[in-house]
Amino acid sequence: MPTTFLVSDTHFGHEKTCTVFKRADGSPLRPFKDAEEMDEEMIKRWNDRVRPKDKVYHLGDVVINRKFLSVLGRLNGDKVLIRGNHDIFKLEDYTPYFRDIRGCHVMNGMIFTHIPVHEESLGRFGTNVHGHLHYNRVMRMDTYLSKSVVDVRYHCVCVEQTDFAPITLEEVNERIVKEGGHIGFRNGNGALEVS
Repeated sequence: MPTTFLVSDTHFGHEKTCTVFKRADGSPLRPFKDAEEMDEEMIKRWNDRVRPKDKVYHLGDVVINRKFLSVLGRLNGDKVLIRGNHDIFKLEDYTPYFRDIRGCHVMNGMIFTHIPVHEESLGRFGTNVHGHLHYNRVMRMDTYLSKSVVDVRYHCVCVEQTDFAPITLEEVNERIVKEGGHIGFRNGNGALEVS
């Protein structure tokens, strides 16, 4: 039976993710000398985990430049793209590599998006699985602790948080539960799953 994977923000071909963009502590966003090394390593890690018939939901920001789209032909899996803010090319540029292209996807009471949805839009969804934030997480103020804490209604699957490879849906569920998050619709208020 095929396995379902999630991944976000591969940014194939994006040189600045290796050379210019930094974490808060000043270290490089990605531990690769350049985009070529990054791309080759991420392709290897992807194909080491994902089999050809596995399903992969890519939560956006696939490539930074149209000329790198061909990299996607080297990746295993039945891929669905949830478009991100950098996925700006025409649909026909993506369709050779993705079975479907969507704005969001609902599965098991979770909503998959690129950019985290506003908290007032979470409503019936137990968790928003998203990308966009790279190494950051959605935070909220805990008034009891008087400090900012991770908002467990959100879970980021950017490659910086998944060892630069897709992560299984089961692994995502385990991480959400371990953090105290919720799998499934809230208050039983949900629709039927659509694949």
